[in-house]
Amino acid sequence: MERLLVAVAIVAVVAIVAVVARRRRVPDAPTQHRYRTPTQLDRADFERPDAPWLVAVFTSATCSVCQSVLSKAEVLASDDVAVQDVEYGADRALHERYSIDAVPTVVVADDRGVAVATFLGPMTATDLWAAVAEAREPGSTPGGGSCRRPD
Repeated sequence: MERLLVAVAIVAVVAIVAVVARRRRVPDAPTQHRYRTPTQLDRADFERPDAPWLVAVFTSATCSVCQSVLSKAEVLASDDVAVQDVEYGADRALHERYSIDAVPTVVVADDRGVAVATFLGPMTATDLWAAVAEAREPGSTPGGGSCRRPD
């Protein structure tokens, strides 16, 4: 009988320790990978460094959304706006230099290479075009470039 009481006591202590340990254990936080977009580009790395504006579209040939984003950006090409497709297979060094780890990534940069607007992933043509219009002429879009609908 004495052995039975010792065994029951041991099982009770183990159960209590297990309950306390379970309550104290904090579950691991889910992985939070945050993609970032460049804040500065060296305009000498891109075609037409003398153009007042650059729309750099970082893409990959294996990206199903990239061609749609690129076609929206290409409409903006003009004497003042250089649009360049920076495809991963062809321009891997630029992807690495600017730490591009997700495509499509679009960077709208001024003549000094300062990113004035960035997009990660798909976007509407309206949002991209409005961002470039706002960069070129501040105050030209409703809400200062936020593309919000009027109330």
